[in-house]
Amino acid sequence: MAAINTHYGELEDSYLFYNIAQKINAYLAEHPDRHLYRMGIGDVSLPLAPAVIAALHEAVDDQAEAGTFHGYMPECGDPALRQTIAGYYALRGVRLSADEIFVSSGASDELGDLLDMFSRSGSSLVMEPAYPAYVDANVMAGRKLIRLPSGDHNGFVPMPCEEAAADIIYICSPGNPTGAVFTRDQLQAWVDFANAHGSVIFFDAAYEAFIEDSDIPHSIFEMDGAGTCAIEICSLSKTAGFTGTRLGYTVIPKTLTRDGMNLNEMWVRNRTTKTNGVSYIIQKGAAAVFTEEGQRQIKENIAVYKKNAAVLTEALDALGIWYTGGKNAPYIWMKCPDGMGSWEFFDLLLEKVQVVGTPGAGFGACGEGYFRFSTFGDPEDTKEAAARLTALLR
Repeated sequence: MAAINTHYGELEDSYLFYNIAQKINAYLAEHPDRHLYRMGIGDVSLPLAPAVIAALHEAVDDQAEAGTFHGYMPECGDPALRQTIAGYYALRGVRLSADEIFVSSGASDELGDLLDMFSRSGSSLVMEPAYPAYVDANVMAGRKLIRLPSGDHNGFVPMPCEEAAADIIYICSPGNPTGAVFTRDQLQAWVDFANAHGSVIFFDAAYEAFIEDSDIPHSIFEMDGAGTCAIEICSLSKTAGFTGTRLGYTVIPKTLTRDGMNLNEMWVRNRTTKTNGVSYIIQKGAAAVFTEEGQRQIKENIAVYKKNAAVLTEALDALGIWYTGGKNAPYIWMKCPDGMGSWEFFDLLLEKVQVVGTPGAGFGACGEGYFRFSTFGDPEDTKEAAARLTALLR
């Protein structure tokens, strides 16, 4: 009989989005004429930038002619795109060589696959509330999980402590689900901690394009010493609307070594063994994101989501409700009013004002009593949702 990975049996059942769907379906069955104001989804709603669409069309046309046809792409990414991304980092003073950048089909894929380079007997630190994939990927791999709780007492930005020592440390800034961000000093403290303990930080920078404050780093490689302790995972999903197009990139410095092995070289071998690279068409579209026109256009889209955030946070400010996020992140993490539980508040909003968000309890025990709003929705729906929220809670 084939032996299987029994760690899959250790995964906790995740009922978050299933339960949300069930509650919504039941409500609409009883009230088929009602419109729901969906502020819970983490997907984007605006179309791809025109510069990206033009590049995708051009790439498709390339595939129709023998002289411009592309078959397999380099497993680690098109060299020109890797160099382009290195130039994007250089704009903020981060010097990377093109071969320290690996093009992928998305950040979620990389966050799980990177564990291939680490012993299954090792430990991973997850700051909770957390993006559920961090937890599940490590459970599947049979790794020890260390959960570092956070709360409104520290703005959901926990700092290093001896209990946090682990082989891998997950940091997401701006954070999902909380929208909380680490300042330069706070992130530097984690880099220093990782170097002192021999840890490797997995820095999830999927939402870096939403940062507007100058004291918030976009990349962990803006920190002194990060080159010897960090891997950065980024994505064009929220930056440029690539949720359905799929492209991300991972930075592994050549200076990152453990146990006499070079992680950059290990990842080259991993990718050349386990992947055939990202398609030419998608990489061509991604390159357009980093052009002057592409940057202008994606910033216009991000400005729409930021306006949604301002509408929601202005309502919460007027109501005197505590929250994080919104300014430097596309998520708003609010404290449920009057001591309500996350699901209790979900039911109230659905039944009374037809507003849908995400109960914080679905992101771990530290999320109970909190609620997440996404700012990726329709602007008019967002305005109406804010007005209904205000009327209900005033």
